[in-house]
Amino acid sequence: MAADPLLLKAGAWIGIFAALLALLTVLGFWKGWEFRFRLVGFTSFTLLLAAGCAAFAISYNPRLKVEGALYVPVVFDNGTDLIVAAAGANFPNSAVQPTLEQLAGNLRGSGRSSPDGFVRVKLRQLEEQADGSSKPVILGEAIRDFKSGLVTQTGN
Repeated sequence: MAADPLLLKAGAWIGIFAALLALLTVLGFWKGWEFRFRLVGFTSFTLLLAAGCAAFAISYNPRLKVEGALYVPVVFDNGTDLIVAAAGANFPNSAVQPTLEQLAGNLRGSGRSSPDGFVRVKLRQLEEQADGSSKPVILGEAIRDFKSGLVTQTGN
């Protein structure tokens, strides 16, 4: 779990400002100022901003970048145990393994309901046929184990 130091620092400063606003709000109620109810809104919103900054800073996890991996769009995801990405027509063979590793490494386990905790990630390319149609060809496959976090490549 990586924490973003800038957001943590911003959350702390906003929290300090919210505490000062809370003191000003209490003073406003004590003195009977007309805008005291506006101060309640300002204070609660500022507390919400501070909590949001802190929560996002703690939960932020940067994406995995693998040397040699290329961007490929995900064309199918069943939400459980299979993801298919599409490689372009001129996709180099040297980029298949790093791209699969990057795709599998960037998967998040929350929301997936795979019974065994494994997700298969396939990279496919469309091969043109003589009759004008196209046939999908699997270039490679990787399996991500969410229990251990390991990514294993299967031979193709």
